Amino acid sequence: MAATLYRLLVMQKKEYGEVNKMSVMSLRLSKEEIVRISKLSAQKKEGKSKVVRELLQEGWILHWLKLYRAGKVSIGKMAEELGLSVSEVLDLLSEFGIESSIRYDDYLLGLKNLRKYL
Repeated sequence: MAATLYRLLVMQKKEYGEVNKMSVMSLRLSKEEIVRISKLSAQKKEGKSKVVRELLQEGWILHWLKLYRAGKVSIGKMAEELGLSVSEVLDLLSEFGIESSIRYDDYLLGLKNLRKYL
């Protein structure tokens, strides 16, 4: 698993793990979906609920990667929705082979300007 994606999943586990209470949601799943979840649960030696939560988080990340690649959201919006810094989003894009519309020089200039206000 890519490093940034792993850090994001760990961060989400801390945010939604034992500290915060979880809600229960009932879903209708096909037999094929249940088999996939069961297989993954056995492979990872983790409970099905945990596996499903991780899959949902990975799907959420993939959703925002696709929106960015299609030009429908900015890096800033993606960072906000994923709870990451712009730098972490740039790393995530790189790990998935998605080119950023921001050049590195522009990023450094933006960071320099931001520091003036902090």
